[in-house]
Amino acid sequence: MNAKSERKESGKLVHDMEWKKIYDERKRSAEEAIKLIRNGDRVVIGHAVGVPLAITDVMVEHKEDYRDVEIMQMVSMGNAKFAEPGTEGHFHLNSMFLGVQSRPAVKEGRGDFTPCCFSEVPGLFREYLPVDVAIIIVTPPDKDGYCSLGISVDYTLPAARCAKRVIAQVNPQMPRTHGDTFLHVSEIDAFVEIDEPVLELAIPKIGEVEKAIGENCAKLIRDGDTLQLGIGAIPDAVLLFLKEKKDLGIHSEMISDGVVELIEAGVITNKRKTLHPGKTVVTFLMGTKRLYDYADDNPSLYMCGVDYVNDPFVIAQNDNLVSINSCIQVDLQGQVAAESAGLSQISGIGGQTDFVRGARRSKGGRSIMAIGSTAKRGTVSKIVPFLDEGAAVTTSRTDVDYVVTEYGIAALRGKSLRQRASALIGIAHPNFREELKEEYERRFHCRYME
Repeated sequence: MNAKSERKESGKLVHDMEWKKIYDERKRSAEEAIKLIRNGDRVVIGHAVGVPLAITDVMVEHKEDYRDVEIMQMVSMGNAKFAEPGTEGHFHLNSMFLGVQSRPAVKEGRGDFTPCCFSEVPGLFREYLPVDVAIIIVTPPDKDGYCSLGISVDYTLPAARCAKRVIAQVNPQMPRTHGDTFLHVSEIDAFVEIDEPVLELAIPKIGEVEKAIGENCAKLIRDGDTLQLGIGAIPDAVLLFLKEKKDLGIHSEMISDGVVELIEAGVITNKRKTLHPGKTVVTFLMGTKRLYDYADDNPSLYMCGVDYVNDPFVIAQNDNLVSINSCIQVDLQGQVAAESAGLSQISGIGGQTDFVRGARRSKGGRSIMAIGSTAKRGTVSKIVPFLDEGAAVTTSRTDVDYVVTEYGIAALRGKSLRQRASALIGIAHPNFREELKEEYERRFHCRYME
């Protein structure tokens, strides 16, 4: 009998049975815990810096014990050994967001990519892709027997709640976060105690291009706005130029170290939020130990599943919600390719579409695509006449409000195709403007005017 059936059999059990006894009875070594995985199972692994490497590494070491195990995950900040050459026939990756570790597996045929919005992942697990085993990281249980999933709640907690079997790496260095982040020990089938530092993400280097983009984005942010920020140099650069703003709020799928600095400086207060006032709302964290120390046992940080945080209808309940995302290309219509270069899958949809749509529905909301004007050391324009053949349109031309580069701001909402093209040419890199102007004149049968 597993934890789920045991709980259903007697709701009273959770309250009356000594939870420490349950915990002690279910403590296992990693080698013992992975025996809960069976051939043909679908296994969901924790997200981003919440990946339980100590357990997944042991699973790969015992790969000969497994056949046709499907591994589902989004971003992995670990090594993703289950997707490396030599694992064929034992493990097959099915990723919903590609990264450095998972991209080669899909390109070389050892894995697949399933497109979906981040907010939809828990629903897929509940209705379309039933979970046999969830492998997660949790904090040690508190005095009432509840473990927090810490910095990776996102799809990880919903997957654990609907999985047939749950294996948890218990790490005392994982921050205990507040919100809907908890599982009772009775909901977990195996506990593997491993004390190790939580994976960290280095602070990105911010160059002059990123600073210029950040300064332009900051011009679109007003006192009292609620922000969604992505990850990387551009979102961090935006934060550099917000130090004079007042009473900003956060409702974002994730935050990194730069947000903590603005909270401590009194710039981000969450006071004017119309949903969860006073709370920083996120679904996962990724940064350095400074961020994790801030998050530990902090009641002002509210974390919960991505099916809530990224739900566009929830997002829209925040007035003046500003979403800031990045992409690979924008064409002259305003179509955004953020996940693939032609047919080559680079990343995934993630939460971009969730927040763009939520911002569109928000009273006073705005969506911003923030990009450097060029790629490949200035040899390729990111503003193009046409998206590369085969490229997926991540965000439609009807949903983008602003496109921002280091050369300025293009406002697209309510603009005609001709006006859009003109505005986008105006913020393209000067080296590519002439060819864009030529396309403009062919397309619209008129001379381009500055």
